[in-house]
Amino acid sequence: MAMSTPGFPATSVPVSRERSLAIFGQTMGLVAITCLFAAAGAWIGRDLGGLWFLLPWILALGCIIGLNVANAKGMTQLALVLLFATGLLLGISIGYTVKYYAVTNASAVYQAVGATALFVGALGAGGYAIRKDLSFLYRFLFFALLGLIVFGIVLIFVNLPGGMLIYSILGLVIFGLYVVVDFNILRRAGQEMVIPLAAGIFISVLNIFLFFLQIFGGGR
Repeated sequence: MAMSTPGFPATSVPVSRERSLAIFGQTMGLVAITCLFAAAGAWIGRDLGGLWFLLPWILALGCIIGLNVANAKGMTQLALVLLFATGLLLGISIGYTVKYYAVTNASAVYQAVGATALFVGALGAGGYAIRKDLSFLYRFLFFALLGLIVFGIVLIFVNLPGGMLIYSILGLVIFGLYVVVDFNILRRAGQEMVIPLAAGIFISVLNIFLFFLQIFGGGR
C-alpha cells in the first residue's frame, strides 16, 4: 500500500556549500539508519499475515504526523525516535510480503533492491543537481498520489488485465518524482528540514522497492 510523503515549505534558507554537504550527509545517514530499522521490522513482521499489516501501517502514519509536529516545535530527539519508529513499523507491515517473495522468488527481492538503489541514486543525483526550486511540484504529486491510491482500490474490485503492472509503473513515476523534488529541496535545506526530508526520502525508497518487487515478482 502506497504511503504519502511529507510536504515541505516552498522556500528555504540559502546555505553554504560546506553546510549543504553536511546537511546532505546527515539526511542520508538518517535515511540509512531508518532503512535498517525497516529491515529489522520486516524480520519481526515476517509471519504477520492477513489484514494485521494495517495496524503497524496506521501507527507509522501517526508517527510521521508526530515527527513533523515535534520537529516544528524543536523537539529533535522525539522527532528522531518517531522517524526510527516509522521505519520499524513500516518494516513490520511489509514483512510478510517480503518473506513471501523471498521464499517463492528470491531473485525478485535482490533485483528489487538493486533496481531501487540505482533508481533512487540516479533520480536523487538529478534532483540535487537541478538549481531551480521544484517544491511547487509537491501539490501536483499529492493529487497524483491520491489518484494512484484510488486506482489501487479499484483494482481490488475490478480485474483489469495488466492492472497491477500499470499500478506499479505509475507508482514508480510518482515516487520517482518525489525523490527528485526531495533531493532538490535538500540542496537548499536548513538544519530544521533534515528529519522531515529523511522521512520523505525513506518513504519514497520503501514504496519504490515495493513497486519493483511487484514488477520483478510478477504480481501478488
